[in-house]
Amino acid sequence: MENTRNFTVSDADVDIRLDKFLVSQMPEFSRSEIQRFPVTLNDMPARFSTRLRSGDRVFVTIPVRPTDVAAENVSVDFDLDILFEDDDIIVINKPRGIVMYPSAGNKTGTLVQNILAHTHLSSLGGATRPGVVHRLDRDTSGVMVFAKSDAAFRGLVKTFSTHDLTRKYIAFVWGIPNWDGADITGNIARSSRNRQKMTMVKTGGRPAHTIVNVADVWTRAGVSMFRCTLMTGRTHQIRVHLSSHGFPVLCDPIYGRASNRMASVKNPDLLDFLKNHTGQMLHAEILDFIHPVTGVPMHFKAHIPDDMIELKNILDEIG
Repeated sequence: MENTRNFTVSDADVDIRLDKFLVSQMPEFSRSEIQRFPVTLNDMPARFSTRLRSGDRVFVTIPVRPTDVAAENVSVDFDLDILFEDDDIIVINKPRGIVMYPSAGNKTGTLVQNILAHTHLSSLGGATRPGVVHRLDRDTSGVMVFAKSDAAFRGLVKTFSTHDLTRKYIAFVWGIPNWDGADITGNIARSSRNRQKMTMVKTGGRPAHTIVNVADVWTRAGVSMFRCTLMTGRTHQIRVHLSSHGFPVLCDPIYGRASNRMASVKNPDLLDFLKNHTGQMLHAEILDFIHPVTGVPMHFKAHIPDDMIELKNILDEIG
């Protein structure tokens, strides 16, 4: 069983490497996965290092194993918080600390495995990623949609690729801004020093745009709460954009700059929370999109998790 995709290169993607182009068009797959797929360029076998020209035709063949291969590894390690479900999609409020799907270091206890214990998912994402059309980091909580039918999978992939949806996040950050809102733009690429980390770059990378609005501030604690709207969907986008502009997300082990901030914390409850809590204080609060099969507008909101409520209560006491 195989799945195929066809793309035509636009003027905006001229001179981009073929593999980078396909990563932007098929965000549900990693670059290393894409480089294993058979690809033709203008009906000829393609080299992934090829620089694209306007009008180039790209044809991708994605080998797919049936979902029952992935279903052999189903597990029930936590209760699913299901916000919506029909024959085509399922919308989940993902807990913090849960990995999306099985990988080398995480064989069990993943979100996909728990969903498969509850229902089927589209096979088009592959054996380990059935139904997966977007991702949240392990330690980011909040709203996620998965495809149950193949038609929904194709529709959602297009929706996320064209950014024809609304994604809003809550972030608790270090720092008190002197503005109520900001547009943060800047290309993001993988760091050359640390391949697990993304970074802002002046040249290269992929364009990224985050709209930030201040929701609350706690001046004495030196902490703010932002609402962030993703206009693009790059890896670690909010965490990178906020950190690069001086407002790193609390408890973020990669971009949080905790050692530079912890010395200023005087409140024992806040200090205890920051020292002992695992996972960045980032939550995917709102997801709006058009249903990929019925065409009905969908709106989902996941209230902040218990650890964020605990943090907010501590901050409210500090003032």
